Amino acid sequence: MQKRSKAPYFKPRQKENEHRLNREITVPEVRLIGEGIEPGVYPIAEALRMAQEQEVDLVEVSPNAVPPVCRLIDYKKFLYEKKKKDKEQKAKAKQSEVKEIRFTPNTDDHDFDFKAKHAEKFLQDGNKVKCYVQFKGRAIMFQERGELLLLKFAERLAEVGALESMPKMEGRRMFAIFTPKKKK
Repeated sequence: MQKRSKAPYFKPRQKENEHRLNREITVPEVRLIGEGIEPGVYPIAEALRMAQEQEVDLVEVSPNAVPPVCRLIDYKKFLYEKKKKDKEQKAKAKQSEVKEIRFTPNTDDHDFDFKAKHAEKFLQDGNKVKCYVQFKGRAIMFQERGELLLLKFAERLAEVGALESMPKMEGRRMFAIFTPKKKK
């Protein structure tokens, strides 16, 4: 029977708190805020005693202030409310998409108007619009026609969107990207 070599024992790391709590706070005095106390600057020993009396945690909320700001609060409840607030803010933030509109060098005026109306709606909804002219076969010879088409499109969308940069070629496509103008 072979003897197993002893591998070093690794303890799983405990997740470190993003705020320092109770005895982890090492400064001599702190500015104390919380419910049921007089806000002010207290020695750390007195702040810890007050936290113990109220059966809550002493949480360092602003470590860079002089003296650091601490709050008397139940830490688990504090984290729960913070997580809830972050989730709410994330839900309010709108994700903008990039909508694509495709042309050919020979796109007709009616099709152009139809696509321009769609692009205007996309920009008003707060999305970016990527327009490109697809060159197939021998149509690659009409690059200037494609560029004129994209510039005409930019002129049409000037009220609701701004052209990010001049039309560029990428392979057999010439594209331009439009961003929505900020609403006042």
